[in-house]
Amino acid sequence: MTTDTQERLQKVMARAGLGSRRQVEDWIRAGRVQVNGQPAELGQKVGEGDSLTVDGKPVSVRASTAARDRPRVLVYHKPVGEVTTRSDPEGRPTVFDQIPELKTGRWITIGRLDLNTSGLLLFTTHGDLAHRLMHPSSEIEREYAVRVLGEVSPQMLKALTTGVDLEDGKAHFDSIVDAGGSGANHWYHVVLREGRNREVRRLWESQGLKISRLQRVRYGPIELPRRVSPGKWEELDAQGIALLFAAASLPKPDLTPPRRHTRYPQRRHKRIGP
Repeated sequence: MTTDTQERLQKVMARAGLGSRRQVEDWIRAGRVQVNGQPAELGQKVGEGDSLTVDGKPVSVRASTAARDRPRVLVYHKPVGEVTTRSDPEGRPTVFDQIPELKTGRWITIGRLDLNTSGLLLFTTHGDLAHRLMHPSSEIEREYAVRVLGEVSPQMLKALTTGVDLEDGKAHFDSIVDAGGSGANHWYHVVLREGRNREVRRLWESQGLKISRLQRVRYGPIELPRRVSPGKWEELDAQGIALLFAAASLPKPDLTPPRRHTRYPQRRHKRIGP
């Protein structure tokens, strides 16, 4: 056993960007994770001197420790037609096709968007941040711009904010704001604090209405910038990352950029002789 500072295995692996804590726990139960050549156990503690593997591939505890204080977050504008998975058996494009590759660790999506929903999708290298922002107990707001097809009555709006019964339990919008429109289509901005599958669509459909367009425009304190067009991304600055950590009730990380080594030009030797 090593004498360096140790932490729970699933926390270390999540922070390294391998997946959320829940995913890591599933891998441990399935026997996919080994510590020092032995099957890992839930709650086991590891340090920098321990050897970790997932499916036989090594994982750096040291890299995880370094990443802890310098998390990265991407803001991505997902277009309609992309799936929120790393690969798709049907060959459809995925959101991971458009974002930069990492030398160590991997990007974790903060929440999901279905095939026909566009808008803000966040990626991070920090597993704890992703876990906390997605967990229902954190009650992080999600805001959507919705174009509704059909006539919306005051009674419908009241039902959608007080609560309707869906197949997986009661649900409601925290707020609904009229955003204008003409004809059969009308825009609304809705806010809710859950991430259930197709919840926004199912809530409107419970009133006999159809959604003709759905876009997520905000996740917690982060809004989708107008300058980021569909299929494009930008990296969140230190201020934005600090806002996300605060929303997740996590301690503010060290956001100091990593020190860069100065590169000196190679000295040219003066030629002597003919």
